[in-house]
Amino acid sequence: MANRDIELIGHLMRRAGFGATREQLDSYAARGYEATVEMLLDQREERRMGDDLIRRFHPELSGMMGTLGSGENWLYRMASTTTPLREKVALFWHGIFATGYPKVIHGKALSDQVRMFRYRGMRSFRDLLAELSQDPAMIIWLDNQDNHKDAINENFGRELLELFSMGVGNYTEQDVQECARAFTGWTLGNREYMELRSMRDSDWPYGRISWHFEFHDHDHDFGEKEFLGQRGPFNGDDIVDIICQQEATARFISRHMYSFFVADEPPVPEWPYVEPQDPDAIDLLVQAYFDSGYDITAMLRALFNSDHFKDEAVWYRKVKSPVELVAGVLRLTGEFDRPRKEILDRYQQSIFMGQFLNNPPSVEGWHQGTDWIDTGSLVERINFASQQLGDTAKPGVRTMVERIAHAPSVSPEMLVDACLDQVGAIQVSEDTRRELVDFASVAGSPNDANHGRIAEVLQMVASTHEFQRA
Repeated sequence: MANRDIELIGHLMRRAGFGATREQLDSYAARGYEATVEMLLDQREERRMGDDLIRRFHPELSGMMGTLGSGENWLYRMASTTTPLREKVALFWHGIFATGYPKVIHGKALSDQVRMFRYRGMRSFRDLLAELSQDPAMIIWLDNQDNHKDAINENFGRELLELFSMGVGNYTEQDVQECARAFTGWTLGNREYMELRSMRDSDWPYGRISWHFEFHDHDHDFGEKEFLGQRGPFNGDDIVDIICQQEATARFISRHMYSFFVADEPPVPEWPYVEPQDPDAIDLLVQAYFDSGYDITAMLRALFNSDHFKDEAVWYRKVKSPVELVAGVLRLTGEFDRPRKEILDRYQQSIFMGQFLNNPPSVEGWHQGTDWIDTGSLVERINFASQQLGDTAKPGVRTMVERIAHAPSVSPEMLVDACLDQVGAIQVSEDTRRELVDFASVAGSPNDANHGRIAEVLQMVASTHEFQRA
């Protein structure tokens, strides 16, 4: 099969997942590109170890009450899942509906929210927003437990419009207030914890772990409201319906999708003043949004099969987030065939690079692109990737090295090409390739039974500009 086919599917797997081994790319290419897209979109056939067994290996993944358990459990799933797009979409929504531990102080509630993103995130956007409005972590994060019919709290209503669905400039202050009124009485069950937290008292055995949504009709404003030009005795579900009907919502979600899966857009606060870099791609996604009845899978299908996504001009344009980089490397090394305590070390390394899952820097989430890179984080990224891919004790690295070593006698140029091929069929610039060849020229022949020297070339590949991008 043509190298172009393998490289295109490699691009798809880096964007719609966390990369793929060369063996996996061959399998996907045999299916064909469009069939591989359908495989990624099909969420029914996940093969994974059950949570009951995972918890035996790592008890903290059961309680997840602290700051790290939820995130390390999620990283393990990213590194081992057979449905990578499901985890990638959950990460996409986590960056938009950013919710964090410092205020929620409840790792399991945050993990439950991620699970909701995992299983709802590729379905109807309308249903996703409705679920989000009832999510305990979100209720606490944006204070909707303090939103009462006689004393509204606008936090959730404002962020629902500004950061979750429409964006600045598409609603008024009155819309924010009417939205808040509609969500009065949408609160948290098992609220005893809120008082216990302030007293530093014990809340076991039920307490926080039993958080759930409750609707308090005695605290709900049933009066008539005017929202986005429509009038009625709206409740939260009605507000979500009206939001999803707006073209501004379709464009806002489409631009987020383009920025996450295709090419970095400016930070969200700049969107009212800066046009999308590819308006035609946004129009394509908007059309898919309305034609499908707000279906996220339909939008992703249109995106991944589009020329906008396949265009080589957008390849390697996106800087991998720390979690994407770490998960992708772990999938190559094959280190986690089962849960191991070392996943905590890998998770902490992603934190050192600047991304702490379930602890975003603000309600805006993380800024993407080159904002991930500074002098400190770049050193962490390169050291991590090169150290992992240079460790021949890891099964995935050992497999790559043996395949290269068993090839016929090759030149340094062919050695470099073989290493680039083994880590996911990546392309590099001529300048990068020249530096790699110069290094390989002193690394010895790959079939000299010197596996350590081959691993050194893999380490150099892991440090390249292109490997750090998707």
